[in-house]
Amino acid sequence: MKNVSWLRSLDFQRASMLVGFWKSVKNRPKLALSQLFCIIFIPVSFLAFAGWIDLRKYDPVIAVRKQLSPTPDCVTWNHTGVCPKIHPASSPTKPRSGSSCPDYFRWIHEDLRHWRKTGITERMVSGARRTAHFRLTILGGKMYVEKFREAFQSRALFTLWGFGQLMRRYGGKLPDLELMFDCNDRPVVKAEQYAAEGAAPPPLFKYCADNSTFDIVFPDWTFWGWAEVNIKPWSKFLKETKEGMEKSKWEDRVPYAYWKGNPKVSRQRHLLMTCNPTPQNEWNARIYALDWEQEAQRGFNQSNLAKQCTHRYKIYAEGQAWSVSEKYILACNSPTLLIQSRWHDFFTRGLVPQRHYWPVRDSQMCKSIKFAVEWGNNHTTKAKEIGEAGSHFAHEALRMDNVYDYMFHLLNEYAKLFKYKPKIPPDATELCTEALACHAHGKWREFMEESLEKFPSDSPPCTMPPPFDLGAFARAKMEAVDEVEAWEDEYWRKKDNVH
Repeated sequence: MKNVSWLRSLDFQRASMLVGFWKSVKNRPKLALSQLFCIIFIPVSFLAFAGWIDLRKYDPVIAVRKQLSPTPDCVTWNHTGVCPKIHPASSPTKPRSGSSCPDYFRWIHEDLRHWRKTGITERMVSGARRTAHFRLTILGGKMYVEKFREAFQSRALFTLWGFGQLMRRYGGKLPDLELMFDCNDRPVVKAEQYAAEGAAPPPLFKYCADNSTFDIVFPDWTFWGWAEVNIKPWSKFLKETKEGMEKSKWEDRVPYAYWKGNPKVSRQRHLLMTCNPTPQNEWNARIYALDWEQEAQRGFNQSNLAKQCTHRYKIYAEGQAWSVSEKYILACNSPTLLIQSRWHDFFTRGLVPQRHYWPVRDSQMCKSIKFAVEWGNNHTTKAKEIGEAGSHFAHEALRMDNVYDYMFHLLNEYAKLFKYKPKIPPDATELCTEALACHAHGKWREFMEESLEKFPSDSPPCTMPPPFDLGAFARAKMEAVDEVEAWEDEYWRKKDNVH
């Protein structure tokens, strides 16, 4: 860590040199413009290049930005090892009126039901450390993080940034708790293992789960940005996507199904590549492989998600587990053709087939995609309704207000199950926005600034909905899928009879 007295000494040396330079020129006779340029501009440029003068301080845009958000106190952080005494100012906007949370919040009750009878003990939480990347502790209105291992790229960093923004938004309202967080793709808490033992599973927070695991799903890091692949914070993406959609009517878009991504991460995506048109078959799909390394070298000029709302239909295919791409695909106002998926994140279980998306069979996806596109092009009113409903879900039910409220309610319900009083781990460090931002540069710093919660919320979170009948909900979804598959089977029977 840098020593503050050394920094002050360096600043004094710089100031002394500048004063000396000024004394040497102030009493000289009248100078020509070119001489003045050489005497002033060139030395200032050199000093700026050397880092002695930060010309950005005189940028009016940055000056305004500094007025809008607290300035990170990096020297204080580095010297004392504690978070700066900087807090968000009060919001100048009017408080939001109370509202009910979206229906997908009901799944919080389901995800936590495994601990309803036993509660959560310190031993259970410690049992989740095996694969966790960090432990997060909330105590007395402050957050502390204990890091165990490195996560892929900046997943842990931006997940922690999200926790920090939640604290800025609802500071002082979060309950005491501690949790273990695993930033890898696939869930690891196997249901069959704990069902056989008759024991409560360790509570482990993840980005996704499936029907055979007990991992607690939580919003993924990309809501605050994915700097490595230039995917902007969710709020910024939604704004740009909305502006783009207003310029392109659904009827004027390319009348095929579109997918672009990395096909090497799953069997499903590998098979999807075979749905491109061939001399023998037109599957009504346009599928493109994306190499992220090459895209980075080209400056990501072919991967701007906000500019990919160009086709009437968008395809969702899962990756190694779930894929963060689902929310971006839904937002385009085009019907999402969702290939049968095993994995779910925190919001996808609230999506209803034929309302928010069109179900596609995994077993014969090319034929399913061809039928879906032809059906949609022949039933344009209904197809547009599905696209608009999915897009409305992404822009409204999934806006950042609701993402933070989901985080708040999940942590609040989770904390109610605690059977012990959390304490600050010996190796933990206080987590604060300023500390994370101070050490970030480039896209990482840019995305942090764009997703910064500048003001605390002046209104409480949305009202948590009660549990619901999962049996009836599951049956309704299955009936909607079965109906589509029956239409599809009839379509292909007629096609085969013609030939």
